[in-house]
Amino acid sequence: MKTDAPATVGRGAIAGLLENPVVGMAPWIIFSLLVGPGRFEIAVGLALATTIVLVVAGRWVNRGSSWKLLELADMVFFAGLAVVGAFASDGTLNWLETYAGEVSNIALVVIAFGSMAFRMPFTLQYAREQVDPAYWHTPDFLRTNYVITGVWGLAFLVAALAGGYGDLVLRDSNNIWTGWIIQILAIVVALRFTSWYPEVVRARAGREAGRPGPDPPGLSALFLPLAGLLVPLGIAALIFDDMWWPGTVLIVGGILLTKALRQSD
Repeated sequence: MKTDAPATVGRGAIAGLLENPVVGMAPWIIFSLLVGPGRFEIAVGLALATTIVLVVAGRWVNRGSSWKLLELADMVFFAGLAVVGAFASDGTLNWLETYAGEVSNIALVVIAFGSMAFRMPFTLQYAREQVDPAYWHTPDFLRTNYVITGVWGLAFLVAALAGGYGDLVLRDSNNIWTGWIIQILAIVVALRFTSWYPEVVRARAGREAGRPGPDPPGLSALFLPLAGLLVPLGIAALIFDDMWWPGTVLIVGGILLTKALRQSD
């Protein structure tokens, strides 16, 4: 007798992935990190292709699921950039290659804080697909989504400021610090916080309700993966930056911070 259990399990795993707001931000992350002089077409092409794949997969796996603010923003923004890029003059294309990364980061800042202002933080639509409707209007659930959405807004604001400093002040769109390291760290901090903070809220709620369970994860659980990331970023800085000491500081700092956080557990 044939069974579709493996297919069901596989579809369930994909559905769980697509219900994560981080996946909805994947096109923006790809675009903001790739775009630069001579890379606009490939950056917008990959971002738009990623958007289409995610939207199609979401409709196929989660049949009946509603459209999300982030999905609509993905489609409109990157399709619009693709059309503009296709017909842009050389001067416009040069401007896009230089500043489109900052434009995309600022757009996400507006989406994040704008959705909060309208009392619908964009992570809420994803979270509702993973949580029983009985919890949708509870203070902890709503506050968690406001906090996570706000952290993502701040992360992309940092990325926009770093990229803008590199483009406008340093006049170097390919500067490894403003174009890569600072922006990657900001995004990774938001990624880690998105995973860590709900665990803290659930553990605290369980403790307040008198239910048995683990203690809320401490700050070391949040920062330990980030400390480990400093070492490869420091190595990249040594390879691609003219100055040796900032990369060395990252490597040594990452090693010492990782050791200190492990000892604090």
